[in-house]
Amino acid sequence: MASHIFAAIDVGSFELEMGIFEISNKNGIRKVDHIRHVIALGKDTYQNGKISYHMVEELCSVLGDFAEIMKGYRAEDYRAYATSAMREAINSQIVLDQIQVRTGISVRIIDNSEQRLLNYKAIAARGDKFDKNIKSRTAIADVGFGSMQISLFNESCLSSTENLPLGVLRIRSTLGDVDATLDKTRSLIEEIVENELSNYKKMYLKEEQVEHVIGIGENILYMFRYHDDGKPVDRISREEFESFFNQLSRMNETEIEEKFGISADYAALLMPSAIIYRKLLEMTGARMIWIPGIRLCDGIAAEYAGSHKLVKFKHNFDDDIISASRNMAKRYHCLSVHTEMVELFVLQMFDTMKRYHGMGDRERLLLQIAVIIHACGKFVSVRNSNECGYNIIMSTEIIGLSRLEREMIANVVRYNIRDFDYNMVRMETEFNTAAGEFSSHNEIMILIAKMTALLRLANSMDRGHRQKLKGCRMAVKHDKFIVTTDYPGDITLEALSFEQKAAFFEEIFGIRPVLKQKRSI
Repeated sequence: MASHIFAAIDVGSFELEMGIFEISNKNGIRKVDHIRHVIALGKDTYQNGKISYHMVEELCSVLGDFAEIMKGYRAEDYRAYATSAMREAINSQIVLDQIQVRTGISVRIIDNSEQRLLNYKAIAARGDKFDKNIKSRTAIADVGFGSMQISLFNESCLSSTENLPLGVLRIRSTLGDVDATLDKTRSLIEEIVENELSNYKKMYLKEEQVEHVIGIGENILYMFRYHDDGKPVDRISREEFESFFNQLSRMNETEIEEKFGISADYAALLMPSAIIYRKLLEMTGARMIWIPGIRLCDGIAAEYAGSHKLVKFKHNFDDDIISASRNMAKRYHCLSVHTEMVELFVLQMFDTMKRYHGMGDRERLLLQIAVIIHACGKFVSVRNSNECGYNIIMSTEIIGLSRLEREMIANVVRYNIRDFDYNMVRMETEFNTAAGEFSSHNEIMILIAKMTALLRLANSMDRGHRQKLKGCRMAVKHDKFIVTTDYPGDITLEALSFEQKAAFFEEIFGIRPVLKQKRSI
């Protein structure tokens, strides 16, 4: 198959980057060119809450140049993603419109959870090293300009992921007006970092040890780009890091510029980054950092290649999303045998009714997650569990899901135990067709209704929480959705609940659900 030329654009907090990639089934993903331009969008956002006019001018000028470079390479497609600086700016939609009008480039703001999954895909695209490393207890540390993400893997599964306000540009902005010596500034940064990491340890690590850390993001690349022999650094021991840190601690920003060959802007950010990694190694007990050398542009290219079936990943990222959802359910004490049974029922329904619901694999995943966490609201209030569940889900990041997808799940949970109102489906997320997820607000509402109908019926099938209908058979015959069980005992409670949910199911899908019990003679 012929190779594809693809452009990936990262509108980051501190710089604009574009990667030009050649992607093919035979050779995988190969970076052809990499262009970057330093622009401190985050400085505007974190200090003033919005992006200034002068910054928009520079942003459009550079992206206009990127558009011309794409034409020069004859790129067949592109993706342009913006992260925390644009995400947190109150005038972000105005800025995105200016970019679209003046450069022709459509930029999509991605959520933090989406950004992190892109980075994992970039690592996985490097080969077997990713799966090999996450077999033991591993922490992926993504120290960015706006925030830091720590994701824990154990036995190849994602066990937790958390975002911390420890971006290096954010830290420097916090201390921007502080008049202090080099030692005093370093001490203040250490205090900020230690406070955030100690809270994280109490919640997620406790006394458990991490075998090694995978360090990703721009900052660690600038700290450890090359060995003395000129070869790229791909791993560094804790002892080597300590030696590096001691050397860095004795330098001022001018000396850092000269030593690392970086601009003054970058030099000011190197010490906060080093402090974060040093404290992380102390907290986790890790003995080594693996540095795969990836950027967000690599993740964008990996996502594109995977979604267009140009490359195949060995690692299943949907499993990570499901694993994170199960851990969320554990946190709110709602992962039960009942939940597992409802999950089996709803997935069986989904697969049996493909001709009638018209949903795809992504909606199947969202529905599965909705089932796993549908009872999380009971942790707060049994009486008002659906509204509490909505609020919990909207307040919790789920790796790999956009805010819009999370809101769809939250509404499915909300309407699981209250009347469905087509005119009152709550959507807090600003709808943006540039996201490329759904074509209209009406389409989203219909999908929520379909998933709600499936969850309600599946839930009714284990109304007594005794798994009586386990092993049932499902089929669509003569415009009826027939569920057949061989359970010999009393299923009155399940039959009553099933019938109560049948009307809404029929209203949504146009077929009547029927529960049949086969009794042995």
